[in-house]
Amino acid sequence: MNFLPNTDKDREEMLKTIGVKSIDELFSDIPPALRLNRELNLPPAMSEYELLRHMRELSEKNVAKDYVTFIGAGSYDHYVPSVVRHVISRSEFYTAYTPYQPEVSQAVLQSIYEYQTMICELTGMDAANASMYDGASAAAESVTIAAGLTRRKKALVSRTVHPETRAVIKTYAAGHNIEVREVQLENGVTSLKALGDMLDKDVACVVIQEPNFFGCIEPVDEISKEVQAAGATLIVSVNPITLGLLRPPSEYGAEIVVGEGQVLGNPMAFGGPYLGVLAVKDKYLRRMPGRLVGMTTDTRGQRGFVLTLQTREQHIRRERATSNICSNEALNALAATVYLTWLGKAGIREIGEMCVKKAAYLADGISHIKGFSLAWKTPFFNEFAVKCPVAPEKIVEALLEKKILAGYPLGKAYPEFKDYLLIAVTEKRTRKEMDDLLAGLEGLA
Repeated sequence: MNFLPNTDKDREEMLKTIGVKSIDELFSDIPPALRLNRELNLPPAMSEYELLRHMRELSEKNVAKDYVTFIGAGSYDHYVPSVVRHVISRSEFYTAYTPYQPEVSQAVLQSIYEYQTMICELTGMDAANASMYDGASAAAESVTIAAGLTRRKKALVSRTVHPETRAVIKTYAAGHNIEVREVQLENGVTSLKALGDMLDKDVACVVIQEPNFFGCIEPVDEISKEVQAAGATLIVSVNPITLGLLRPPSEYGAEIVVGEGQVLGNPMAFGGPYLGVLAVKDKYLRRMPGRLVGMTTDTRGQRGFVLTLQTREQHIRRERATSNICSNEALNALAATVYLTWLGKAGIREIGEMCVKKAAYLADGISHIKGFSLAWKTPFFNEFAVKCPVAPEKIVEALLEKKILAGYPLGKAYPEFKDYLLIAVTEKRTRKEMDDLLAGLEGLA
């Protein structure tokens, strides 16, 4: 049945029914300055075949299949095993919506429960929610959690945190009257002196990223001591794939852990949809946004899964809600669950080791090219910054012709590093691919 007014008569009948005389009167509440006042700039209509071809061309832009990518900066080209797509392509998962009715949603609820369990095992936290929109919104929500519990109204965020995450934190904080201040960096990591000078009794939390946006390993123990001494909450944004090698944040005093879960079985996909990781210590449990799936026993004594905790305004009184976040990223979380199951404890460590070793090989090779040098001597995981003898944008443009995505020019987000290129390496990069990059850089030096 078509409910749209297809003819003038239908339109007139609709307007009469709702009590207005014209389309202009219908939209009279919209100020004239905000109206388009022209036809929509849309392409001509297409046939079904033309549309399918057009959509296929667009979809192929989501996959760097014809290019070798050394771009990281928050989105990484890891291998996604075929079992992930096989499982998440099952209709009972990709058509499932919010599992409000547990009696008919056991499969989805169990998959979310398994996801939460794995995130807790990786981070060392006590509880994880059923995922967030992305890593940036998870970080922003964590700031409001900490401020709500401590009753303090200031948040310190390191400049080594992803610039887009910092922007989202500021957007969220404005609505909660939380003052956000940025901690300067030194030698590629958070400046301990700057942090110490800024910590006071009004600081609710400190947000760092480990490894940070530049790929560097932060002095987490020293940062944690400073934060704990000030009575603030340490929030750590992690790359989950690094936790196969690096210590879980719980071991150095983090109380809230967030991160971008794209690396866990989700493709880069031209920027999304992605997966926000959020896990907390017990004392923050009832302030955690979104929803929490728990395991219980039904009236027959059988194991079952239910939505245990829901803190958004749709479920409780609005004034008591901790967040207005509406949907989780259940399908992306399922991909992460399948991926982590496929990897196992040994597998995630092996991928981490491959990333570190390959990144070290490439970094060493670049440092021996005349005019190029590593930005800092700070240890890194699989990403590092390089100072270039020519504009990084020119390097990217030149190597693009060789179908190599050379990296991320840091000047986009850090004007003081306009001569630096951020390069990432994953387990997918081969020696030949890295040698091709080295050869391309040598030709530009």
